[in-house]
Order: sequence, then C-alpha cells, then structure tokens
Amino acid sequence: MAELSMNDHKRPFKDYQARHFKWSCSEDGRVATITLNRPEKKNPLTFDSYAELRDLFNNLKYASDVRTVVIRGEGGNFCSGGDVFEIIEPLTKMSMPELLEFTRMTGDLVKTMRRAPQPVIAAIDGFCAGAGAMVALAADFRLGTPETKTAYLFTRVGLAGADMGACGLLPRMIGQGRATELLMTGRVMSAEEGRDWGFFSALHPSADLFAEADKLARNLADGPWFAHTMTKTMLNQEWAMGIEEMVESEAQAQAICMMTGDFRRAFEAFAAKQKPKFEGN
Repeated sequence: MAELSMNDHKRPFKDYQARHFKWSCSEDGRVATITLNRPEKKNPLTFDSYAELRDLFNNLKYASDVRTVVIRGEGGNFCSGGDVFEIIEPLTKMSMPELLEFTRMTGDLVKTMRRAPQPVIAAIDGFCAGAGAMVALAADFRLGTPETKTAYLFTRVGLAGADMGACGLLPRMIGQGRATELLMTGRVMSAEEGRDWGFFSALHPSADLFAEADKLARNLADGPWFAHTMTKTMLNQEWAMGIEEMVESEAQAQAICMMTGDFRRAFEAFAAKQKPKFEGN
C-alpha cells in the first residue's frame, strides 16, 4: 500500500458547488467569496444555509488553494438573521432537545469560522442583524459602509442577548458597557459607532465596498499565509491565557514561523531590494 503524505488529505475548493448561497473563487483559487443571495428578504439564513456554512468552514482547513474568504450579501444588505418563517416560526413548535440541537448548530458556525485557518472578511452593507450580526462578529475583519446598520435583535423576540457567543465576543470587540447596551436593548449600532468602537476596520462607499474587501483579501492571500494562520490561532487561544502563557506561546509560534521558507525568502528579497514572494510554506 502506497504511503500517504501530509498533503494527500488536502483538496482544492475552487470548484466547490454551493447549494444554499453563492460560492466563487479567484482564478488562482486563493480568494474565495461567499455571497448570501436571498436579496428579496435581506439574505436571511435558513436551517440549510446554517448547516452548509458550518460544514464549509469546517472543511476549509483541508483546502489546498483557498487562503482568504470574503462573505457578503446580495442586493445592498448583508444578512437579516434567521428567516422568520423558515426558522423562527418552526422554533416555536420544537421540543427542548430539538431547540438545543439548533442553537448548538448556530454556535458551531461561529466556532468553525474562528477555527478556519483562512482570514475571513465580512463586507457589510445595509442591514446586518441577529445571526447576521454574529456572522459578521465571527469574521476576522469587518468592512462597512456609511449605510450599514448592525443590530443584535434577540431581545426583540423575547430571547437573551446570549446567542452564538455574543456575550463573549462582542464585549471583547467593543467593550462591556457598549455590548451590554446593544445586547439588552437591541438597538441599532450606526456605522460611525461601529467604526469608532472598533467593530469595523473601515467604512467605504457602497459602490467601493466589495472591491475594497477583495483588495484586502488579495493582499492577505498573497502575503505570508502560514504566518497569518498562526496569528489567527494565537488571537483565539490567548483569550484564555495569563501573561506568562501568552508570552511563551508567542515565542513558540514565532520560532515556528522563523522556520518557514516565507521568512527566508522575505529576508533574501529585502537584501536584494526586491518584493518578497510568499508561498505559505
């Protein structure tokens, strides 16, 4: 029997056939784009799209080509959350075990987005609410427009603001007091507030949003990809560490990155006054 190499479990995702949203890739497969495409209802999620997104992000750790993922909505809005009639109404008729299975599935989407080695960029225009706001929060970068309205609406339907990790993730992003207000009142966070509070990396005119997201994705994809995956891993892990563990973990992480060809090639390019070419190895 032939021996398998470490790369044999990898596969390209460029031609992945999405069933519940649009999936496209750049010619070289490095930049993938997920487009939520139910614009007539502001791109709500369904049971099926939740599950497919969860499985896709989980499987992207096996991708041999995709290095960055952009997620966006079609028709001028990002995502309105769970579909009222395809999710909210059925939830009112479920048993407790079924409800727990659903809420664990939605949480698993956040977990797989955070675990995916690829940086995830959310390009957010228009309405971004409920579960859509959590998908945005789970991304590594958020680009908005002056028209973006973000709201954690769970309390508006009699639920807790504790959904999909919101009570842990949102305070880390914008601060405990601001998160408490948004999660308890369900009020809209304006685009300017989001930018000033650190939720958005930047605001761009609607006409430029997707191009700016693609430019950022391309820069990340063509950069030191292995090092980017290490940065994302450490950003996740260090939440639960003390200072001693943080510093030691980063010493180990950086030493690993110093063993890569990207590090050596970057030095050689600098010495030769050339632009470095990163290969992710």
